[in-house]
Amino acid sequence: MAQEKEPPEFQFGFLKVPGGQNSPRDNGFSRLGWEIRKRTSIASSLDVLPVDPNTDSIFKVPFVLWQGEEAFPPLSPVAVGQMRQFLSRGGTLLIDLSDGNLGGPFDQSVRRDLARILPGENLKRVAPDHVLYKSFFLLERHGGRIKSRAHLEGMTTDGRLSVIHYANDMSGAMARDEFGSWRYTMSSGGESAREMTYRLGINLVMYALCLDYKEDQVHIPFILQRRR
Repeated sequence: MAQEKEPPEFQFGFLKVPGGQNSPRDNGFSRLGWEIRKRTSIASSLDVLPVDPNTDSIFKVPFVLWQGEEAFPPLSPVAVGQMRQFLSRGGTLLIDLSDGNLGGPFDQSVRRDLARILPGENLKRVAPDHVLYKSFFLLERHGGRIKSRAHLEGMTTDGRLSVIHYANDMSGAMARDEFGSWRYTMSSGGESAREMTYRLGINLVMYALCLDYKEDQVHIPFILQRRR
């Protein structure tokens, strides 16, 4: 009798917004799933699950990507409520500006709806000493295909960084074509910036799953060893 295949422990979800653009940089986070599987002990799926904020599908994954470069209509009240619940229950939302255009059409649409999802909260710069920057790798740079902004912004829920706003096209830096070649050229930084992008992606997932356990002093020797 054939053994049943173990389900993956972790899978990215991709937010499909009605009337919006779906995955302008496909395959980047599938590649990140592969790197997570290769470099860590997390059994990560290589498939990114499309999730609709109007349905319960958003609760099937712990980490949702919101990616795009075009404007979209306001989310429905149902979708706003579902996303608020997703974040309050421990979910993480990563916003990735595919065009690196801060204040552009996609960024404006996202900020409009974030104000409805988490009223009273604003995107703020993530402090350089945040545990996010040492949850697996020690990081001082953010990578990305485009050098649009040198820091991350985020929103917190119950003291936890639940929304992360990335302006440098993370998915574009990691995407490959069917022959394994990089799909998009880097505007600056080259292969070093691609590697930094993967490391940041792994750190984001580690933080989403483990939060601030790396603040514990017991982990410091291991972190310093990995840095060498």
